[in-house]
Amino acid sequence: MSAQPDHAPIPPAPPAPTAAAQLLAQLRESSRARIWVPAFEQDWARALEDSRHSYSLSPLHDGVRTWQARLAAAPAVEVFLAGGCDDSDGVDLADILGTRP
Repeated sequence: MSAQPDHAPIPPAPPAPTAAAQLLAQLRESSRARIWVPAFEQDWARALEDSRHSYSLSPLHDGVRTWQARLAAAPAVEVFLAGGCDDSDGVDLADILGTRP
């Protein structure tokens, strides 16, 4: 008997082709635009280069998903910090989402 699953997990659906442009527009409207837009552009350039070398869209998809998660979590993080809660026991987002190549 094997300990392997009898089926492969279904990978997440790829983001829409316009997802990166829409995400960048949302980041530009964010209160953290001054910091986040250059960081996104740097991550996007790195993902483009990785995609060119690997002939795969996965680095681009992963980059979009990571930034979508950051943007979605931002309101909850702001409320948490505004509430004066102690964040010294926090978990780094890279530990949750994985390290960037």
